[in-house]
Amino acid sequence: MKMLIDGEWAEAASGETYEVRDPANGKLLDTAPLGDARDVKRAADSAHEALKKWSTMTARDRGKILFKAAQHVREGQTDLAITLTREQGKPFKEARDEIQGFANILEYYAGISAALEDSLVPVAHGKYGAVLKRPIGVCGAIIPWNVPAIIMGWKVGPALVTGNTLVLKPSTTTPLTNLALASMLNDAGLPKGTMNIVTGPGDSVGEEIVRNPIIKKISFTGSIATGKHVLEVSASAMKHVTLELGGSDPMIVCDDVDIKKAVDGAVHGRFYNCGQTCTAVKRLFVFESVADQFIGQLKARVERLKIGNGMEEGVDMGPMNNEAQRNKILKQVSTVRENGEGTIITGGAVPEGEKYSSGYFYMPTLVTDVQKDSVLLNEEVFGPVLPIVRVKDLDGAIERANDSKFGLGSSIWTRSLERASIASTRLDSGITWINQHVKLPPEMPFGGVKESGIGRENGLESIDAYYELKSILVNL
Repeated sequence: MKMLIDGEWAEAASGETYEVRDPANGKLLDTAPLGDARDVKRAADSAHEALKKWSTMTARDRGKILFKAAQHVREGQTDLAITLTREQGKPFKEARDEIQGFANILEYYAGISAALEDSLVPVAHGKYGAVLKRPIGVCGAIIPWNVPAIIMGWKVGPALVTGNTLVLKPSTTTPLTNLALASMLNDAGLPKGTMNIVTGPGDSVGEEIVRNPIIKKISFTGSIATGKHVLEVSASAMKHVTLELGGSDPMIVCDDVDIKKAVDGAVHGRFYNCGQTCTAVKRLFVFESVADQFIGQLKARVERLKIGNGMEEGVDMGPMNNEAQRNKILKQVSTVRENGEGTIITGGAVPEGEKYSSGYFYMPTLVTDVQKDSVLLNEEVFGPVLPIVRVKDLDGAIERANDSKFGLGSSIWTRSLERASIASTRLDSGITWINQHVKLPPEMPFGGVKESGIGRENGLESIDAYYELKSILVNL
């Protein structure tokens, strides 16, 4: 596989490549160019040149290209989903849904493109001003490995429809799907150099994207520590920044809940994508009066989950994506055991058996009686481990839920409209779900508060983040 620069498939300036392997079995899938700062500079120059054509097209015409690309994606969704499963590890059915989600995002931005116009503003009787919307210029996008197609869509859709050009860095472990999607965008009619993909490590490719003076906006999804670095470096050049960082989403289960529905929601919300989702359920707060019943049913459901290679029929949960991430989970669970921070009631280990020996598998894990200072409540747990805390009432649940540096998502499970209203108002998060979790349609803005990020992706609210606005006042 090669990277995409100036509309052409290119080798890295270094001439070197690295291996992309299947996390389920360690088998070699492909190689990708080991890019560095030189490749980013080439891509940024290409994107800057492409602005001359792309930015002068109407938003409607740009939208037509996005819509055509979405059609290509839908036609090729099976092959794309196979690629995504093999390089990321998630079950094929989840990969297929993610590819369809990418197409949905492109179609959404294509659909609103005709409404992206300059506006006339009455400022006094008989007098008017105008607000002109102009693209920022070359934008940089840095995306992670957990949901690479969806997150690519969040960044590519609004950036392109508003007339910007792009330099995008995929994760080193999941570049193949992103390159395939970029190919479909190019085939749909993107002018040469409008979107460039540079593969390689963060400390060279990512760092140059953040520092390159031609790149005027950075959209980054990843860890809080790296996000703070991106913000610090970008500030010196006054770059526009959108950051979607870590999360430790609370799920509150009230005593009037439909137990089965809430159990199903907890299982999907925590163990979807092997728990490797920013908005996964990562802290579960359940009312004491229903805790025993809820935990019993939850444990039974979790123990029925089928673990295996995502390409196998009927698999509910694949492997973790990489060794470093599994090692972090192993360390966090080991800390719980050593310090007596909770009681592991199921899981808590690597599954046994030859089929699991060469992949990054970890058993779905439930931990009860979790102590307030536990690592599971105070760090992001980016894997299939769910801490469960008993609470007395809604006030206690909200207090515990808000006791965190994170503020990405949250959910409450109840039949009471009053309780749902109270929680959605008082929970410190960028999004609150009611009787659901994880679902993120492209029409809704998404982002975090506190240390979970700056700015919003998705929805009409994401559009202004890719424009420079100019006010015109006329006095004739």
